[in-house]
Amino acid sequence: MKAIVNVSLKAGVLDSQGKAVHHALDSLHFNGVSDVRVGKQIILKLDETDNTKAMADVTKMCEELLANTVIEDYEIELV
Repeated sequence: MKAIVNVSLKAGVLDSQGKAVHHALDSLHFNGVSDVRVGKQIILKLDETDNTKAMADVTKMCEELLANTVIEDYEIELV
């Protein structure tokens, strides 16, 4: 099974990478973009076959390592 973890900055946290990308898009004349937020995606291949256990394990991974929960949110999808 795979776990896909999407990590993004919480609303209200300044996203300097997003601002830089937005500025670059403007300079390339992509004018229809009103805001950019940059995050990261982590794909984990798991040996676990039980969805409940896998979700618990990946949640613990996020809380302890993969996301800075003070400033970041995360979403987990098991596939």
